[in-house]
Amino acid sequence: MQSPVTHDRVWIDKQTPEAFHALSGVALAVRDAAVTAELDRAVMELVNVRVSQLTGCPFCLDLHIRAARDAGVTAQQLAVLPAWQRSPYLFTDIEQAALRVAETVTSLPDEDSMQREYAAARQHLSDDQMSVLIWAATTIGAFNRVSIMSRHPVRVRKEN
Repeated sequence: MQSPVTHDRVWIDKQTPEAFHALSGVALAVRDAAVTAELDRAVMELVNVRVSQLTGCPFCLDLHIRAARDAGVTAQQLAVLPAWQRSPYLFTDIEQAALRVAETVTSLPDEDSMQREYAAARQHLSDDQMSVLIWAATTIGAFNRVSIMSRHPVRVRKEN
């Protein structure tokens, strides 16, 4: 049995709750905009999981992998998500476009790469969808940083 870890970081969500509530408000606005833009919950959760993988946020991964499963994302899709570009038959065109956006927003590559990925995503996304996905990747990236810097713990739970 592992010994409990003492908390050695400021939980910035608790220390400055007004800022965290504002960030949560942005996330709610993005969620509402996703519905209006006809982006289903599974697409949005794929973005949340992929960005959280790229930033290495264990708390957000634990949360959003469960949410993705609840939204209909398959275990197989989650298993190969880091290699989604090599598994195109497992993801729809919209999902692939959303993952392109998520990775581009998170990594901010050089301008030529960014333009190439943006153009590829635009083939399948409306202006509203593109905007929502950029906001979604930006927002989950911010939550990732809050959790990583606060060292939010992932609680052990029994698997079903």
